[in-house]
Amino acid sequence: MSKPSFLALAGTVLAVAALAAASGSAAASTRAADASATPTAFLSSLHTISTIGSTVPSNGDANPYGLAAVPTTVGSLTAGDYLVSNFNAKSNNQGTGTTIVELTPSGKLSLFATINAKKLPGACPGGVGLTTALSILPGGYVVVGSLPTTNGMSATAQYGCLIVLNSKGQPVETIAGNNIQGPWDMTSVTNGSTTTLFVSNVLNGGAAAGLVTINNSTVLRIRLSATAGHAPKVQSEQVVANKIPWRDDKAALVIGPTGVALGKNGTLYVADTLENRIVAIPDAMTRTTALADKGITLSSGGHLKQPLGLILAPNGDILTTNAGDGNIVETTPSGHQIATAAGDAKTGAGSLFGLSIAPGGKGLLYVDDGLNTLRLLH
Repeated sequence: MSKPSFLALAGTVLAVAALAAASGSAAASTRAADASATPTAFLSSLHTISTIGSTVPSNGDANPYGLAAVPTTVGSLTAGDYLVSNFNAKSNNQGTGTTIVELTPSGKLSLFATINAKKLPGACPGGVGLTTALSILPGGYVVVGSLPTTNGMSATAQYGCLIVLNSKGQPVETIAGNNIQGPWDMTSVTNGSTTTLFVSNVLNGGAAAGLVTINNSTVLRIRLSATAGHAPKVQSEQVVANKIPWRDDKAALVIGPTGVALGKNGTLYVADTLENRIVAIPDAMTRTTALADKGITLSSGGHLKQPLGLILAPNGDILTTNAGDGNIVETTPSGHQIATAAGDAKTGAGSLFGLSIAPGGKGLLYVDDGLNTLRLLH
């Protein structure tokens, strides 16, 4: 693997200097405009929360984590619906959920998939416990992350895998190996016949040994061949960031890098939950080495309180959901926090993971695992 020259590395540093300069900055008040980046905050016009529907299937799985909008009708998938992955079984043990449900915009629920660990078509160390990592690929193929436990405790957590299902909810392959260690969240970008996944990993060793904080979580780029009618196949893997801290946690199972989204400028944004910041990884689509030392801090503190879910707003701003207070925070690509909105102040602490922009950019959809529902801020 080739390594960039010193001059190339210096160029990268200069290119992201503006991002680094914004590290730690926050707007003095919410809904204040950042004239250099965004004249109007996306959140400024959103004031109402509506419940779309329950995410609990007939087997009682709970703790909805992943959320993905269905783009086209194929197989069991209907365009305009939403897929939601459940992390807990009916026992409420984390890392034991096995179902993906499909909800219509009116909240009608159906079961898309129940994944049996014993019938997977490939390796998945530890079994099945479906995480926030959830994407829909061309042809209706669905990729979902698994971070499994046997009893909901981090001491029994194992590395898991990514599970690929066809449009009828049937597993067709798994993606596992040394680079996949607790896949926690994911975003995908398709260009022609190639889909790129960016996966945040939170379990790079240690939980079973009773360790607390470890600085070795990663963000992984996976290239897939992805075309309609053909199951996606891995073309390459590249760790694009490492040394991000994580720790096991009795309440949350694990705390580490969560939401990921790719900006138009090629910068990947990551919610670093444990260090209470948004990380920027420049040249994420093309870099051939990992951005070490925990990545570049775009914004930290302020209104950010353990950010979990992360997505880009239609105006290019970064939306994150707080584990600490159930709020949603809007941050510009220059690192200024310009708006907040309440997602779930009552039970939202640690509950707001998967995010999706509503059709036409007219709101923000999110799962609320404190209430086991899909909700809409509009």
